[in-house]
This record gives sequence, C-alpha cells and structure tokens, in this order.
Amino acid sequence: MSTEPQRSRAVFSTEDFGLMKEAVADYVRKIADDPRSVKFSNLYHRLGRLG
Repeated sequence: MSTEPQRSRAVFSTEDFGLMKEAVADYVRKIADDPRSVKFSNLYHRLGRLG
C-alpha cells in the first residue's frame, strides 16, 4: 500500500465554469438595481479567470 495521499479530483469541469458564468451574468442583469449585484458581478469576473 502507498502512504501517499490520494490526488484530489476537480469538482467542476471547464465547461461548468462557462455555464456558471452565463447563469451569474443573467442574474446580474435581473438584479441590477440591487446592491448585491456588485458581489455577483465580481463573482462573474472571477469565474471568467477560471474557465
């Protein structure tokens, strides 16, 4: 038996990040007047860097 820890697997695929980015973009447009839209906009940009 190997004593090395198992390699972790990715939870999301590259395609998943594109889908999440699209969903967040749609939501940002729907809540544009809500102060939380800034946080979702930042999330949108972070997702863009990942996927």
